[in-house]
Amino acid sequence: MELFRIGFLTITIIDVVDVLLVAILIYRLYVVMQGTIAVQIFIGLIVLVALSFVAQLFNLRAMTWLLSTVRDIWVIAFVVLFQPELRRFLTIVGRSPLVRMFVRLDVTETIDDIVAAVVELSRKKIGALIVITRATGIRMVIETGIPLQAKVSKQLLISIFNPKSPLHDGAVIIKDRIVEAAHCTLPLSTKTQHDGMVLGMRHLAAIGVTEQADVTVVVVSEETGTISIADNGILVRGLTQESLGQKLRSLLNVDVDTTPSTLFSQ
Repeated sequence: MELFRIGFLTITIIDVVDVLLVAILIYRLYVVMQGTIAVQIFIGLIVLVALSFVAQLFNLRAMTWLLSTVRDIWVIAFVVLFQPELRRFLTIVGRSPLVRMFVRLDVTETIDDIVAAVVELSRKKIGALIVITRATGIRMVIETGIPLQAKVSKQLLISIFNPKSPLHDGAVIIKDRIVEAAHCTLPLSTKTQHDGMVLGMRHLAAIGVTEQADVTVVVVSEETGTISIADNGILVRGLTQESLGQKLRSLLNVDVDTTPSTLFSQ
């Protein structure tokens, strides 16, 4: 449906929607890269695209060819040099409520087992680091550990983090009902403090992996037994067994009213 004309250009409602979507995409990319050197190259790429459009509009063939060649090289360099920023942008897209509406994880029983194990580990002041993945996996992190492919259970998690176990040092990676790997190494966050408190290695690792991937991490402090959850680079400390289950169900898109029938039954 035609809305109006600008000279020889006909503007339809589809054109308006198209421009709005492109504007939103460019804005989100700019927000993700803001504060990094990537934003300068991103702005340069936008300028090249605009100049290329103007050159095509006035039929400047030589200028169009030159700008097109430079733009193609620029895009390749942009992708190669700024993978972390692009990965962060894609992670943000994956975390959007619209995407999560279509992602349902088989984690109801998993949450019950995790809560039961974490409460027991907290009581005994045994450190733990449990990573729960969503739609996308973290293959590079899994490859740093020992593959298990074992069904999640309270007993298994407690056994893994037992100080006498060779797998206790590092993170456990869980996908749906499966413990994919243990003894995994996670990337550390650059944040060193939380509410004025200096963070230990487990908490730095928990925040770090959630900054780079669409995961939720449960942490048990070895020093104090405090239970924490990290998600999207944010750490929440001092959780109880009830608040831990509620928080996990909320973050993993599980009905928060679900009453776990097997919790602490073992």
